[in-house]
Amino acid sequence: MSFPLLTATAALPAIGAVATAAVPAARRTAAKWTALVFSLATLVLAGVALARFEPGGDRYQLTESHAWIKDFGVRYELGVDGIGVALMALTALLIPFVILAGWHDADPLETKSSRWRPTQGFFALILMVEAMVILSFEATDVFLFYILFEAMLIPMYFLIGGFGDRAHSGSDENAAAQRSYAAVKFLLYNLAGGLIMLAAVIGLYVVAGTFSLSEIAAARADGSLSMATGTERWLFLGFFFAFAVKAPLWPLHTWLPNAMGEATAPVAVLITAVVDKVGTFAMLRFCLQLFPEASKWATPVIVVLALVSIVYGALLAVGQRDIKRLIAYASISHFGFIILGIFAMTSQGQSGATLYMVNHGISTAALMLVAGFLITRRGSRLIADYGGVQKVAPVLAGTFLIGGLATLSLPGLAPFVSEFLVLVGAFSAYPAAGIVATTGIVLAALYVLVLYQRTMTGPVKEEVRGMADLKVRELAVVVPLIGLLLFLGVYPKPLTEIVNPAVQHTMSDVQKKDPQPEVEAAK
Repeated sequence: MSFPLLTATAALPAIGAVATAAVPAARRTAAKWTALVFSLATLVLAGVALARFEPGGDRYQLTESHAWIKDFGVRYELGVDGIGVALMALTALLIPFVILAGWHDADPLETKSSRWRPTQGFFALILMVEAMVILSFEATDVFLFYILFEAMLIPMYFLIGGFGDRAHSGSDENAAAQRSYAAVKFLLYNLAGGLIMLAAVIGLYVVAGTFSLSEIAAARADGSLSMATGTERWLFLGFFFAFAVKAPLWPLHTWLPNAMGEATAPVAVLITAVVDKVGTFAMLRFCLQLFPEASKWATPVIVVLALVSIVYGALLAVGQRDIKRLIAYASISHFGFIILGIFAMTSQGQSGATLYMVNHGISTAALMLVAGFLITRRGSRLIADYGGVQKVAPVLAGTFLIGGLATLSLPGLAPFVSEFLVLVGAFSAYPAAGIVATTGIVLAALYVLVLYQRTMTGPVKEEVRGMADLKVRELAVVVPLIGLLLFLGVYPKPLTEIVNPAVQHTMSDVQKKDPQPEVEAAK
């Protein structure tokens, strides 16, 4: 039996979570190092999986399959395609930076009892989320995926509600109430989506007789499985609704600004750069593959919703006074681009959407973590409380600018490539949608540059005059992320070579071909 690499990659952070939680209460630093070591070991295993993946090989590789619940036909089945392995690697890459950035975020306050153990719990919960997200990118059994899709909500709920941002303008009681509200809203929205998905998962089993993605695909290919049009559409809507909540897509997005605003900056990165990617990934893996005809039927409406997300998210970002909520609304706009690329049903659009998932994860992590360092120093999330930071902390201001420029997809930085491909794919299939989507680029330049101008330039405010620049630990978080943004911005080929074959399989699932450009014959 070959080494179960995918299981090991997901199991290692889960073991790390248990080990971190078991560290004695007084040894907080030991708990932090335990979590960091396990996250780095997980990154190594993810790197091995990425290296062993053959882009021109089978669709699903490094597969594992074992009986789990025989009476219901549930199996423990794992496998990764190019999209899954790229997002698995992204998750494993970001978690060490999340842990380093949040090194002091869960240190106990002086007012708390010595029996309170936030540090161990904080880092253990982060590792548990990592384990579930990685396994969700690997799962090829629909029921197994559903269990993970729902289970990851529990540690995220405690990370948002129990370890919120300390930079709050109100009283401690008000801050706790806001965190509780954000956590409950996150949980209720996502649980509602998950319950609807559960009904669709049961319906799929009734129709197909199995939860195995490979068995369902094989049955469709040989004609032994055919779904009635109405049945397929209802099942598609059940799956898509849950994924649209997680993504998040307008109008199901309202939980995200609250969750990201009240969470610590590393947890906000965990939400939007890691957990939310499960929603868009699942649209490609499950919606398009299991329900190709229903996906094409729903495409016009989904494209419109994606465009609303792009413009609406960008407009609200322009008007924000809170730094973290601005980044949250910017992410809603970016997820609109991702979903537009997926449902443009072109190879350029879907390749761009997958690249966007990876690049958005890196760029948002860079911007949000630097913003977190800034907020920790000043103790405020309000843009109006800053000014002239670049004169007292030039490295912090410079890295903040690079993260912002990546967010607005400046050429030469990684998100530009993915956004360009999404727009090319959208233009070729839906020219009007491509035109509307470009307004998101203009608005992104507005909210990023205005944010930088108001916080970093101008006269130095008295409250930021003594602000310290980035320290060694913080530079260790930011510099590698900026290096990746630059590398993938000028040389995206290693990523596109992994992703493109998987995109071609998805295009084959929905039986779509790229529109051919109309060229007039020379006279």
